[in-house]
Amino acid sequence: MLSYDIRDLEHRAAAVDGWMGPEDPAWIEGDPRPAAPVHATGRISPAGPGRFYWNGRIEGMAKLSCRRCLSPLTAQVAEDVRLLFVQADDAVAEEPDVFRIPPHARTVDVRPAIREQWLLSAPSYAVCREDCKGLCPRCGADLNAGPCGCGPETDTRWNALRKLRDTFDE
Repeated sequence: MLSYDIRDLEHRAAAVDGWMGPEDPAWIEGDPRPAAPVHATGRISPAGPGRFYWNGRIEGMAKLSCRRCLSPLTAQVAEDVRLLFVQADDAVAEEPDVFRIPPHARTVDVRPAIREQWLLSAPSYAVCREDCKGLCPRCGADLNAGPCGCGPETDTRWNALRKLRDTFDE
């Protein structure tokens, strides 16, 4: 369960222990999706009138592509979470690490916060291995499998200087 009744939270804290799957509607197209459900744990407690504080952790495996060769890979994501949820009309509602509770809401849904923390924690530049050679910029062949056969690249913009150099070498 990742949604908590505000009336209950105003009087006592609640344990956060739930899962957010890769098919959850909170994910947006283009997000680095989890390979399996993300586990969210911790405690959400009252922090004043209309305010709730979540102190916990998210953990899971992100499904990514190598930035050099585009091979699929997974990476561990684990992040401690300390977030504040406030009513939309609260003075701190515009702060960057604060999540607004919609007006007249009866629940605090932590799924948008899980998504945001996941996006901030998932590696942006993951590589399949440290010595990954990537793809050939001309033919797109995977250089980890071997040379592509394109031959060495020659930049014709330097031909005039090569001719000039050759005249001095004679």
